[in-house]
Amino acid sequence: MTLAVEAIALVKRYRGKGGEVDAVRGIDLAIPTGSVFGFLGPNGAGKSTTVRMLTTLMTITAGSARVAGIDVAADPDAVRRRIGVALQEAGLDPRQTGRELLRLQCRLYGMSSAEAAERTEELLRLVELEDSADRNVKGYSGGMKRRLDLASALVHRPEVLFLDEPTTGLDPASRLTIWEEVRRINEQGTTVFLTTQYLEEADQLCDEVAIIDDGLIVRQGSPAALKDELARRRGDGSVPTLDDVFLDATGRSRARVAGDVQEVQA
Repeated sequence: MTLAVEAIALVKRYRGKGGEVDAVRGIDLAIPTGSVFGFLGPNGAGKSTTVRMLTTLMTITAGSARVAGIDVAADPDAVRRRIGVALQEAGLDPRQTGRELLRLQCRLYGMSSAEAAERTEELLRLVELEDSADRNVKGYSGGMKRRLDLASALVHRPEVLFLDEPTTGLDPASRLTIWEEVRRINEQGTTVFLTTQYLEEADQLCDEVAIIDDGLIVRQGSPAALKDELARRRGDGSVPTLDDVFLDATGRSRARVAGDVQEVQA
């Protein structure tokens, strides 16, 4: 089994006014190539810090990490050439059209004008933005902007795509659309590393999840296996959800709005 992402005893330590703080306290990851991996946890648990280390945006304090087979600390430039990253805030120029933005991204990756035009059309079809391609981005809805940001992260056909809470703040219909985009991207062979606070999202999309709390992974496995393990321990005949697994692992509470996706609350 080849691994798209591997981390061993990964640590991120900050120095604050009150002394040193470990945001990530020695986590291990082994994510198979071609899978969708979900990283769950409340705000401040260490999700985004882990992603920033794996994507070379933040230095590693201790431990090691390899992405697409390359040591993140030893050769960050090579890692960047093999990954796509879509963070929580989409960095899109509102004055450009969707087509212009993608073509520019393609040219920045060294494609010829003809190659850029062809790749742009492929990506617009993938994220279903052909009909809106010539509108200025400032007129896009939140869901459309997220889909365009996904397309931008895929310009160079990355081996691993990192998505940091891609559906936060979206309405339920837009969230479902993003789920479909993630599935299509994964079906084309891209490994997806997804951080999310939405437990139903992880249950629907991910082959495996890890729950991080206070900088440590406290539970890991496939959603089905984690729910089955909790059901066996309970032994009361109930059918646990991934929410129940999260609560059992971390003791956090959750809130639910009727008709919406359940979200972890700190």
